[in-house]
Amino acid sequence: MPMRTIALVEDHALIAFGFRDLIASTEDLTLAGSVETAAELATLGTPLDLVVLDLRLADASLPADNVAAIHALGAHALIYTGADDRRLIQSAARSGALGLIRKSAAPDVLLDAIRTAAEGREVFSADWAAAIDADAALTDAKLSQREQEILGLYASGETATSVAIRTGLSKETVADYVSRIRKKYAEAGRPAHSRVDLYKRAVEDGYLGTSE
Repeated sequence: MPMRTIALVEDHALIAFGFRDLIASTEDLTLAGSVETAAELATLGTPLDLVVLDLRLADASLPADNVAAIHALGAHALIYTGADDRRLIQSAARSGALGLIRKSAAPDVLLDAIRTAAEGREVFSADWAAAIDADAALTDAKLSQREQEILGLYASGETATSVAIRTGLSKETVADYVSRIRKKYAEAGRPAHSRVDLYKRAVEDGYLGTSE
């Protein structure tokens, strides 16, 4: 079995330590290093077969951008997460990550996933299949980050006034954002005429709680 060189992008030290010890217990995997952001991968100074990437990092970077940075280094990407943010999982799936493995997975399951992804093969799981299926079924409304934030607040029951206070915008600007959000969903073939409709769209796309 060929030796594979991997790296971990993870900003929780205890998880990184446990991951290091797990890889050290194998004979076919070597850990080039663990970094807290995708941007730091280049500092490892060695070619990588695979980067195991935490879905949600403290620097608020987007999975799509992180996967693109990993691909630019010539490596494959495997998502490693304890989060249930479907929007972020879908973003990772669209950007070319090879699969998702839960932080709660058994060590042998994690190692199998790492070996599979390091060979450039997709890692199938119920979470990954659900993300891909949902992504294929729902047309992306292409909301901006600000629009996602506004939708997450408004759809969760906040009034336009309270959204304005929380975001530092005027009530009129919030209303303009909501109108634009409705228009984008209509253009995507997913109309959202009422607040209930907006709530459904926010749930479908994983935007509830975006601002938290």
